[in-house]
Amino acid sequence: MPRRTRLEDADCAIAQALDVVGDWWTLLIVRDTARGVHRFDELQRELGMSRKVLTERLRLLVEAEVLTRVPYQDRPVRHEYRLTPRGRALLPVLVALQDWGDAWILGDGGTTATAAEASAEARRVHQLQGTHVPELQLTGHDGTLRDPVSADTPFTVLYCFPGAYARADAYPPGWSDIPGARGCTLESCTFRDRHTEFAAAGATVHGVSTQRPDEQRAFAEKEGLGFPLLSDAELELITALRLPTFRAAGVSRLKRLTLLVDRERVVRHVQYPVTDIAGSVAAALEEVRRLSEPQPPPE
Repeated sequence: MPRRTRLEDADCAIAQALDVVGDWWTLLIVRDTARGVHRFDELQRELGMSRKVLTERLRLLVEAEVLTRVPYQDRPVRHEYRLTPRGRALLPVLVALQDWGDAWILGDGGTTATAAEASAEARRVHQLQGTHVPELQLTGHDGTLRDPVSADTPFTVLYCFPGAYARADAYPPGWSDIPGARGCTLESCTFRDRHTEFAAAGATVHGVSTQRPDEQRAFAEKEGLGFPLLSDAELELITALRLPTFRAAGVSRLKRLTLLVDRERVVRHVQYPVTDIAGSVAAALEEVRRLSEPQPPPE
């Protein structure tokens, strides 16, 4: 068993937090658990670490009440690892690290709500195609909990946007100067205007931002949206899919992107970066129609 160096500064919250999650494997375990990877063999396969090291890190995280063991099989008894409320409280830490890496390691350090098409960030987002969206619940603008993926239609269009407000003076200072931030009202209203076409093609439309539900509700009522806006203020969907974000007015905000997800929760199509807003809505509708077409039988 590896010897751990204790950080003895009892009055420093940073030191005490690092005593729990200071090892880099530990945060990667939290990251993958948030992505829906819960079982020992799955974690080992995803992380590529030895069974001995993984066993020790999982034990430490359970002792620190970041993870809890939940039985999923009786004979023999097997457990999976789930984030506790204390563990979910680490999600903003993961998002902050991702923001820093995207901006300062993969980027030039500037604040932006978009990305270059050939960037490492764009490649990461496009790698979501073929992956599954974990089951989770987000608060809708009407206050109800909703699964971001609809089980009632063959497809769900998840369009993620930085923020849209009912009043022009509610936007953060300097919002219009952030590349890619403008256009959220146009995007939502374009989806609104073509909502019946999406429904006819077999798709539910959900808008997602990190805004509070009351802010989303005011905007949805003002613009007469006919579909739900979902709040990822707790950063659960962002962390689960490693969606790109940026910081504005002290809040992590989603960069603009669109995911087309089927009923089995598989991401079938990704749009990122989104630069032509009206064109991206039309492209999403065309993709839904294409996927909805009957497939010819194999020869």
